[in-house]
Amino acid sequence: MKPLAIFRHAPGEGPGYLAEVLDRRGLPYTIIRVDQGDTMPETAGAYAGLVFMGGPMSVNDPLPWIPQALTLIREAREADLPVLGHCLGGQLISKALGGTVGPNPVMEIGWGVVDAVPGEASAHWLEGLPDRFEVFHWHGETFTLPRGASPLLTGPFCRHQGFVIGRTLALQCHIEMTATMIDRWAGSPAGRALVASPSVQTPDTMRDGAIRKLAALHKVADVLYARWLAAVCA
Repeated sequence: MKPLAIFRHAPGEGPGYLAEVLDRRGLPYTIIRVDQGDTMPETAGAYAGLVFMGGPMSVNDPLPWIPQALTLIREAREADLPVLGHCLGGQLISKALGGTVGPNPVMEIGWGVVDAVPGEASAHWLEGLPDRFEVFHWHGETFTLPRGASPLLTGPFCRHQGFVIGRTLALQCHIEMTATMIDRWAGSPAGRALVASPSVQTPDTMRDGAIRKLAALHKVADVLYARWLAAVCA
């Protein structure tokens, strides 16, 4: 099969646990290191699906690769090619498909719960998962739902935590986290500068119980990734 294209926008925000899932399944993928100046593909058709990871920038920034990413997402959507977005990646999907991205009411950083939005989408995509579970967050902006999208997840500090539209899954939250990523993000200059609030955790709080929390998070990721990969492998 064709490889998946995984777009990395920052050195510490690669595929993480998703790479482990793909390796276990023996599925090919190519990491396009946007942060290192890798050339953006001219077309989405060379890939079995597109995956967009997170990043510290805004989708509204005047960066040369953002219009290219938006074009690829639109092309993939028109061709019914599966697309998956995490945080910034979810915002790229929203903007590409007609939604908007702007400031969230508060910064949301660290571990926090999300709730399934009742409906057919969550019944399919979240089958077997509890109605509420914990994920990881690191964002100050959020997206609106494009026309035709079905809401999937919501949270107390950010209304839109995920949506689906056809074979496209957009997440505001992070389900791809690993212990290495938690340590790296928490220990970054941005992490060390955090001031605790109801929606923001300190690095020590993020690390506390991380192994147990990651085990639960990976069960969530296994379900969502399996649903998305079913479309990739169809």
